[in-house]
Amino acid sequence: MKSYLLKSVTIINPLSAFHQQTADVLIIDGLIAGIDTHINDKKDIEVVDGKGQYLSPGFFDLNVNFGEPGFEVKEDIETGCEAASAGGFTELAIMPNTQPAIHSKAEVSFIVNQSRGNLVNVFPLGCISQQREGKELAEMFDMQRSGAIAFSDGNKAVADAGLMSRALLYAKGFDALIYSYPEDAKIAAKGKMNEGTMSTYLGMKGNPSIAEELMVVRDLYLAEYNDAKIHFTTISTSRSVDLIRKAKAKGIKVTCDVAIHHLLLSDDVLVGFDSNYKVKPPLRTLEDVSALLEGLKDGTIDAIVSQHTPHEIEFKDVEFEIAAYGIIGLQTVLPLALKVGLTPEQIVEKLAINPRNILGLNSPKFEVGEKANLILIDTEANWTYNQESNRSKSSNSPFLNQELKGKVTFICNNNQYKLN
Repeated sequence: MKSYLLKSVTIINPLSAFHQQTADVLIIDGLIAGIDTHINDKKDIEVVDGKGQYLSPGFFDLNVNFGEPGFEVKEDIETGCEAASAGGFTELAIMPNTQPAIHSKAEVSFIVNQSRGNLVNVFPLGCISQQREGKELAEMFDMQRSGAIAFSDGNKAVADAGLMSRALLYAKGFDALIYSYPEDAKIAAKGKMNEGTMSTYLGMKGNPSIAEELMVVRDLYLAEYNDAKIHFTTISTSRSVDLIRKAKAKGIKVTCDVAIHHLLLSDDVLVGFDSNYKVKPPLRTLEDVSALLEGLKDGTIDAIVSQHTPHEIEFKDVEFEIAAYGIIGLQTVLPLALKVGLTPEQIVEKLAINPRNILGLNSPKFEVGEKANLILIDTEANWTYNQESNRSKSSNSPFLNQELKGKVTFICNNNQYKLN
């Protein structure tokens, strides 16, 4: 039986009576055994000095890509969970961008069984359409019964409005959530970056913001028409924020998230043609970045995601034009969130509380007798993100070999523990 005593931690959990208070927290056999202003050290209990650190519920990532099954060379469940735990994530939802796609209860059951017994809880997202082809609805109800937490076609938008409408209506019947990846593929075409001044300067074909915004408008109308709930993942433009803000005020059942890199980076960084900055949706303008931050702080944007997308070196160490989209991000979400100026309270809200609310899951409570699903955050810790500290199989991150500020020093879930 492993036991830990976390000393002098500042608790950040709005569901706890000790929210924003400094206390000692005792964990025995995976359960919270005590919370008090002072708990005496005991034999056989490992003491962790948490002075100046924040105790938070474990983070939940709504948008993660692993490779298993089919693309294990990019990332398997084991290495993905290692990266997740190093970044403070005790739970995550993985996209169905696999081969085969997660489009039936067989694939859902495979993911559930492969991830069982891990420190990190893995929830598969089932496909909306069979094989993510956008032609016929997948077996959503069967997948939910097998463990699918919500439904998405991953990095493919559902182009057929009729199919999307039927998906929303069908999912409503068993209280399931539909993810929308908002992109009109015909308008986005083969754009490699945001369409604008920088794409013109660099001579590259652009992906215009309207490609995203048209799909946001369409799916908001469909959600309203069917009186169904919808979640937009990785929005990236100022107009998308405004559209969703107005929809929420109107009473439409909509939530959304933003990838952490879209809160920090603009298309200006592409001047060096570094393919590690090539993501989809593309990095937008400084005005978009500002609007996303404003939307995050005023509650329009509900959550932050890593959009962790691993790739082998041969998919990234090539010309920008042909490089694959995506960066790994599970280990860098916290330091980047601090870098853009978010407070510990905002980080907990957007990374721990709201993601679970979106999925209808209970957030961890810090009460005696409750299961310990928690992390310890040192906002002042400096560390170097390099090949040695990287826990992912892949290394496609523009932040690699940089010194970052903000680290998860302790993580506990499922009666498993890790000191980082």
